[in-house]
Parts: sequence; C-alpha cells; structure tokens
Amino acid sequence: MTPCDAVDSTIRPPGSKSITNRALVCAALAEGRSHLSGVLDSEDTQVMIAAWRKLGIDVEQDLAAGEVVLQGCGGRIAHDDIHLDVGNSGTTIRFLTAALAACGGHYVLNGVPRMRERPIGDLLRGLQQLGCTVSSRNAQRPDCPPVEIDSQGMAGGRAEVAGNISSQYLSGLMLAAPLAARDVLLEVSGELVSTPYVDMTSAVMRSFGAEVRGPAAGPLHIPAPMKYQGTRYTIEPDASAASYFWGAAAITGGRARVEGLSRSSLQGDVAFCDVLQKMGCDVLYGDDFIEVQGHALQGLEIDMGHISDTVQTLAAVALFAAGPTIVRGVAHNRVKETDRISDLARELERLGATVEEFPDGLAIHPAARIAAAEIETYHDHRMAMSLALVGLRATGIVILDPACTAKTYPGYWQDLQLFSGSRIERLD
Repeated sequence: MTPCDAVDSTIRPPGSKSITNRALVCAALAEGRSHLSGVLDSEDTQVMIAAWRKLGIDVEQDLAAGEVVLQGCGGRIAHDDIHLDVGNSGTTIRFLTAALAACGGHYVLNGVPRMRERPIGDLLRGLQQLGCTVSSRNAQRPDCPPVEIDSQGMAGGRAEVAGNISSQYLSGLMLAAPLAARDVLLEVSGELVSTPYVDMTSAVMRSFGAEVRGPAAGPLHIPAPMKYQGTRYTIEPDASAASYFWGAAAITGGRARVEGLSRSSLQGDVAFCDVLQKMGCDVLYGDDFIEVQGHALQGLEIDMGHISDTVQTLAAVALFAAGPTIVRGVAHNRVKETDRISDLARELERLGATVEEFPDGLAIHPAARIAAAEIETYHDHRMAMSLALVGLRATGIVILDPACTAKTYPGYWQDLQLFSGSRIERLD
C-alpha cells in the first residue's frame, strides 16, 4: 500500500452481513415467497444460502444486483439427516442450530478448525431448556461444534441464556422461537454484550410478521406458535464495513460520506462515529448518510462492548492519536474469528505501538513513528480491513492473506483504492 492525501469521497458499502443472515433465516422459515434486496454477496452469506439450499429451500439469487428470492418452508424442512459445513461463519452455525432444532429432524453442523474452538454451549443449553434435543460432538471442547441435532421440535417455555460471550446465542433463540409449540420467554443472565444486535434481530423478525416483546437485555417474550410471513425486505449497507471509511477520514484528516446509513440505522455500529467525534472528528448525520471529517485526534478511554466489531478500526485510528487509547468491555472479542485482543495487540506492536493487554481490552500507546510491517491477519477479515488503514498514512505496510476479506467484503480492496486514491498492489 502507498500513503495517500486526505480522503474526500462518498461510498455506499455493500449490504449488512448481520441483517442479511437474519433476513435469510426469517425468509427461509416463512410461509410464502420473500424478495430480499441489498443482500451482501460474501463467504458468510453464501454459506448461509448454500445451507438452506441443501435443506431443500428454493433460492433464486442475483447477488451482483443484491437480489435474492426465497420460497419459505413454513417451518417444515423437506430434507432430514443432513450434514452442513458452515465454514467459519458464526452467525450461520448459531442461527441454523436454533432454527433446525425448532423445526425438528436430525442434522450435524460443523466448520473449519477455528469454528471447533468457538463456544456454542450456552446456545445448546438454551435450546435444551426449550425442549430441543441438541448436543456437542466435540470430545476435546464439549462446549464447541460440531453440533448434533436430533429434535422433535421446540416445546417452548422459559430459557435462560448467558449474555457475556455472544449476543448471537440470544438472537438464535429469538429467531427460532416463533416455531415453538407455545410462547417462549428468554431471560439473560449477566451483562449482555452487543445489545444493538439483539435489537436488530427483533426488528428483522417483526418485518417478517413475528412478535417480540421486551427490551434486548430481557426478559423477551415471543408469542408462539406464529409463522413468519414472506415479504419484500431491503437490507441497509453494512455499518461495520462503513467504519473503515470513516476511520480513513479520521486517519488522513479527510472527509468520508457513507450513504444508506443514518443515526436511526438498525446497526449499532453507526455509533462508531460517536467514538470518532469524541476523538476530535466532526460528524454530520443526514437522513440517508453519515459524514465524518477528520481533525487532530486525541486518545480516549471507552467501553466498546456494544460495538465490538469496530474495535480493530478504532485501534488503527488510535495509532495516529495524541495520547493513549484504552478499550474495555470486549472480553468476548477473544472468541471471534481469532483472539481479537491478543492478536490485535501483537500486530499493533509490530507497527511500533506499546500495548498493554487486559482480560477485556487493551491500552494502545502510539509510537512517534509508525514502523513498516507485514501484518498477520489470522484469517480474520476485520484484522485485514482495519489495519490496512494504517497504510493510508504510513509507508511499508503489507497485509498478509488479503483474500480473507471475502468473508464479509469481497470488493474491499478495490473500494478502498477508489475511495482513498492509495495504490494497493497484490504481492504474489
């Protein structure tokens, strides 16, 4: 990568991965036909689509245009005794485990080696409390995949789920709950991380005709049985992806306008702009855009628990701030695609920063000068996309395994080059 001048650009990122995979679940389980627009074309969403196809759902897609049409199954899966490979897609394994347990039948879900290290036990226990027969087939890590489902469906009732590891456990139970034989009451034990994602799940479910009562932190009451209804649904751009462009403005002292998002977005990650504002940037909110203007940056101390997917973007920005940046409240980032605390700290140190690691975060002390470095990405799309921003200001930045961005943003490198004017070359 070559450094660039201050960015001055407008972009509309591809559709939200988080909303796309929630909408795909609701559409697949619905009665009737659903037409989804703005669908993200990425490894994670393709894994979800491929799984539903293998389960017998009719899916027509034109992902170049962001269009997907599904004929829902009404909660009755045609194919049984199916083994599904979900790759490294956490949303897919968590949402499908719950959905298939509620539908009933025999299924096994597995993924890449890293997936077999990512916890799912709290979700399995929640499903068991609701009358589903589910278990881990991982002898070494009994709280992790592979997952086996041999269920007669979901009885309903009350379940308690831990909130401190992943909000996806709660979202998975919520998405499956309308298929239960009777009402479902979900209670959260401990502090809920990534609360905005639970609000997002509720909003998507309501768009497909389900009812959700109560706050994200619980208790949540979901009337059942209640069928999702096929509908037309438009997916907004990905706010986590937008954070890289807002971060580029902060780092270069330039301007970045992201279209298709606003303060009222379903995605909590738009609050990353509030973090940048606290660091010294100007933020302008429009009806259908959010614009960041970069200025001199000041480090800060902040709890990122509700927008933890943007921690790596903040880390890149923090390298150019005056004073330290201290991030807390993200212990759950250790069980993502990689350990996004320890591995992030290691790469920041390669770039010259002094980093202090905590169980739930890290303190970043920027160096006077960014060091040239080859950045290891650990097969983590967010590590690659966020730390690439350092190369907009510093020389000698090389991102290893750049193709890992295909998990959520296959066109990232082209978009970043067009957006920033930086020359990005692939080294073979």
